[in-house]
Amino acid sequence: MPLMMSEEAFENDESDYQTLPRARVSQRTGLGWFLCGGWKVLCTSCCECLVHTCRRKKELKARTVWLGHPEKCEEKYPKNAIKNQKYNIVTFVPGVLYQQFKFFLNLYFLVVACSQFVPSLKIGYLYTYWAPLGFVLAVTMVREAVDEVRRCRRDKEMNSQLYSKLTVRGKVQVKSSDIQVGDLIIVEKNQRIPADMIFLRTSEKNGSCFIRTDQLDGETDWKLRITVACTQRLPALGDLFSVSAYVYAQKPQLDIHSFEGNFTREDCDPPIHESLSIENTLWASTVVASGTVIGVVIYTGKEMRSVLNTSQSKNKVGLLDLELNRLTKALFLAQVVLSVVMVALQGFLGPWFRNLFRFVVLFSYIIPISLRVNLDMGKSAYGWMIMKDENIPGTVVRTSTIPEELGRLIYLLTDKTGTFILCYSLPCFIFSLFLCVETTLPIQKLYNNY
Repeated sequence: MPLMMSEEAFENDESDYQTLPRARVSQRTGLGWFLCGGWKVLCTSCCECLVHTCRRKKELKARTVWLGHPEKCEEKYPKNAIKNQKYNIVTFVPGVLYQQFKFFLNLYFLVVACSQFVPSLKIGYLYTYWAPLGFVLAVTMVREAVDEVRRCRRDKEMNSQLYSKLTVRGKVQVKSSDIQVGDLIIVEKNQRIPADMIFLRTSEKNGSCFIRTDQLDGETDWKLRITVACTQRLPALGDLFSVSAYVYAQKPQLDIHSFEGNFTREDCDPPIHESLSIENTLWASTVVASGTVIGVVIYTGKEMRSVLNTSQSKNKVGLLDLELNRLTKALFLAQVVLSVVMVALQGFLGPWFRNLFRFVVLFSYIIPISLRVNLDMGKSAYGWMIMKDENIPGTVVRTSTIPEELGRLIYLLTDKTGTFILCYSLPCFIFSLFLCVETTLPIQKLYNNY
């Protein structure tokens, strides 16, 4: 081992001299990549791997659902509870801190505050560095906590909505979160459908109804749904428990416009089989537009179409935050240049590298830490003013991290039918046209006049 570690252990040949500089360049490139933001990529990848390991998805399978008999289900299906929170009690503080220290501004002040624990770099009292940083983080945590509480309240309202459940003894009121696969649920007109169901019966004589799907696919036109013919012909609601029938449903999937399944009634000779399609379904988050419907629940919770098509909640970053982050980096470079000039005026004498860092700490006030606090408090004020605006009553601010982005809108493009009926601006213009080279020039001239 000593021989291998000595300089005389090996002699470099010509090929070694050609490959070694390339290796050194690659090493410097890797180090530069790590210092310039690679550490954030590595941390994010590690967190995603940890979350993926802790949240292993159960394999989705096709299922057989017996009418009115949840106890006959072969597997345990997820609870029918809606959850839109980003954090929980355990992950709130680490999650918020991670999101904050991704920005160069907060990370910079954290490094400066930690440097005061080194005696040779200490400039002043510790509280002069840690108190402002702690106040900034406290304001951010309060804002995130308020948003999280609002999301929790909205979820609680949705999960606490009461529905009529049909049992052998009659109708029973149950919460939306207590609905199980196999339950027979009665949904009245203008009521939200709590889970994915198969349409069995309706109060309409023609055996069909209309539903509104604007909260599911953004379309405002009503959709026609048709009942299962076998169950619609039954004389009374209670007869649903006198028949031996089940629904074979495909495994949960993302496509909201297709469905494959079968309805089977076994107590007949011969058994009755009916194929099921999208016209026999009632997806969650849709609203009954006509009549009263009765359906059997086939998917709940995380397996519903509406939930499968919902992406995981992420922390939204606005353009103003990104611009502030770039501005902070520019000020930091100016700060370093100024520190180098101060050390150069001393002739780089003595422990000049330590003096350089001390100058960086002294000039740290070039970057105002109050800027982040004012920005967060302003965003909260914007969100509150939007919700209290009398001209737009009923407006709900879903997040307080990007309300200022509404002031940056120049062009609004959408491909969802029925989402926007009228477009208002000040001064008010209501128009509808196809944009091309010939039409954009007059619009730009009109915009410049105001």
